[in-house]
Amino acid sequence: MPFNLSKISLLVLAVIASRPALSEDKLTQKDENDIEKLIITSSPLGRSILQSSTPVSILSGDELEKNQSATLGETLKSVPGVNSTYFGPVASSPIIRGLDGPRVKVLQNGMDSSDASRVGPDHIATTETSTATQIEVLRGPSTLLYGSGAIGGVVNVVDNRLPKTRQEGLSGRVSALHDTVSNERTISTDLNSGKDNFAWHLDAYSRKTDDYDVPEFTLDDGDVVDTLENSDIDSQGFTIGAGWIGDDVSLSFAYGRLETDYGIPGHAHGDHEEEEEEHHDDEEHTEEEHDEEESVFARMQQDRFQSIVDWKNLTGWFTEAHWHNAYTDYQHSEIEEGEIGTTFENDSLESRLWAKHAPINGWAGVVGLHYTNADFSAVGEEAFTPSTESTSSALFVLEEKTIGNFLWQLGARLEHVTHNPDNVFFSDSEVDANFEDLSYTANSLSAGFVYQLAENQSLAVNLAHSERAPSSAEIFSNGIHISTSTYEVGAGFNLVIDDSDPDDIEFSLVQSNQSVKKEVSNNLDITYRIQTEHLHANVSVFYNQIDDYLFQQNTGLEFHDEHDEHDEDHDDDDHGDEHEEEEHESDEHEEEGLPVYVFNQQDADLYGFEADIDWHLNDNLRVSAFTDYIRAKLSHSDDKNTNLPRIPSMRFGAELHWEQDNWHAELGATHYSKQSKIAEFETQTDGYTLISAAFNYYISLNSADMTLYLRANNLTNELARVHSSFLKDDAPLPARSFILGAKVSF
Repeated sequence: MPFNLSKISLLVLAVIASRPALSEDKLTQKDENDIEKLIITSSPLGRSILQSSTPVSILSGDELEKNQSATLGETLKSVPGVNSTYFGPVASSPIIRGLDGPRVKVLQNGMDSSDASRVGPDHIATTETSTATQIEVLRGPSTLLYGSGAIGGVVNVVDNRLPKTRQEGLSGRVSALHDTVSNERTISTDLNSGKDNFAWHLDAYSRKTDDYDVPEFTLDDGDVVDTLENSDIDSQGFTIGAGWIGDDVSLSFAYGRLETDYGIPGHAHGDHEEEEEEHHDDEEHTEEEHDEEESVFARMQQDRFQSIVDWKNLTGWFTEAHWHNAYTDYQHSEIEEGEIGTTFENDSLESRLWAKHAPINGWAGVVGLHYTNADFSAVGEEAFTPSTESTSSALFVLEEKTIGNFLWQLGARLEHVTHNPDNVFFSDSEVDANFEDLSYTANSLSAGFVYQLAENQSLAVNLAHSERAPSSAEIFSNGIHISTSTYEVGAGFNLVIDDSDPDDIEFSLVQSNQSVKKEVSNNLDITYRIQTEHLHANVSVFYNQIDDYLFQQNTGLEFHDEHDEHDEDHDDDDHGDEHEEEEHESDEHEEEGLPVYVFNQQDADLYGFEADIDWHLNDNLRVSAFTDYIRAKLSHSDDKNTNLPRIPSMRFGAELHWEQDNWHAELGATHYSKQSKIAEFETQTDGYTLISAAFNYYISLNSADMTLYLRANNLTNELARVHSSFLKDDAPLPARSFILGAKVSF
């Protein structure tokens, strides 16, 4: 990286001493946020959590610091209704109410992150939580502003990269932590300053880890392990932004750079290498060198440009207008034995123009246009989906009006989506396919209200009809996905199975003569909220009926790479009979093959609930608790097993918080129930309980506030497997860990 983060941090600490002290309103407890003051920045109408008809959670301040992890999914997994795909500790994306992938929009300051995390669970989301100011989670369909893909929900990671207000002097924060479970070293900084109408921003971070420790367990091959091989991370990035803030016109621009190398768990070759060394003692290379050569890892790079232009105090039909733009150049390579197997690239341009109109008969709202162009490519021997250019154009409108105790909220979106695949990809495979450009028109509507039951209680109801165009990967996938060790088949193909020999079932692919349909979701949300001086509580229930739901299903079939087998046979002939034993072991390995996953389309029902409570027993003691439950199954199926795959189990957690003067301590436990409602070819996942503890010490300096903290996770060293993970049997959650950190805010 072209910057030295340690030097920047030391410079920041030196500047702090010269600044006057800043005063803030003191919260009841220092790790809490006042829910009334948390504004949903992704809402064009600037509503708070309590004014939203759809369930919303916001992580910020010490709560965000406490939950911070190397991946977005793990950072958010304690939010009610949100789980993690968990591809080991190196990559994970949010699962909202059982929905993930392209159904969950991941945003950076309101614009799509434009990475490949929606394509596969091994791809990281390119949003950095260590430099974020808050993370907003909108549960349920949120398609009206962000696109037809967000029928599961929206995650918006917010930072200060685009200055919107004037600022005098210097403000920001510096954070550092060390985690024993992986020898993680993370340091980050966030600086904001300005003069008169000019404002600027700089943030940067660096994260390095070794392989993660896990509770001791036995692999399928009988090996006992206590470290998750190939789970190290080397990541860094920075963002610079500047803005001119006028009375009527403001504009801001930002550039961000991310670079991450991370191992891909489940693909280390250590055991094989040790066997090779036993047979070749005379070779002079070390095991370390062998590991480096044979390891499978991913290398991600992203350049991102964002800009906003705001017009305020307009006269006429519109009172203000906003133009948001983002351009992203993303690249992700999967590297095995020093050779690039696949390189994913995504060049995307996104633009949203919207304006707030003058009140019409008491209705206030916005109308807008939204355009996205994404040029996605996958190049290499292991590419499993063709290069595709996808374009969407949309018109949306959001309106609201207060009538008595009711705040009514209405919305609509009309979107046109096209996919233009490169059919050259299929000419190089055994499948005779030639896809024409595919077009979809997706219409979405929502209607809801927030009813004030009493001064401190409200009832929110929201009904949403959402349509989602399938993603290109869901339609066109056809090949080996090296990271997940699966063979993926898109919904644009049909499987032709030859089971004439029960001991050797074969299959082939043909292009389907039926079009892949868009998903149609009808979702009902009901939320009750109460907020008193000592008690905050939220309870939500939801029902989501989805027609033509696209899901990745294990067929029970296995794919064998005949080309590789031929090469190995040829190599064995060259070496003669001296490696018969190794040939036998290789043949056994080849016989296992790769599981074949197919994108199928059927109607589905998802329903459940979320609840959380925060109760202050007295000035020093409070209790917080949460629970959530998701049930997901096919509506109509000829099979007895109608469960959808990889659905998180029910869970409930509680924390006891104690605070005295500058000390804050907490003890918590979260129980994940056994998941026995499983799809075909899935296995049950045992329940487990994770116990955590934390101590914070707050120091008030003349010019800053410092927080020193010690956190402990998985205190009982529980062996915990994540049911929603493709690697649940090989990559359990980390072992007992202790995290020591410090944060300085000024």
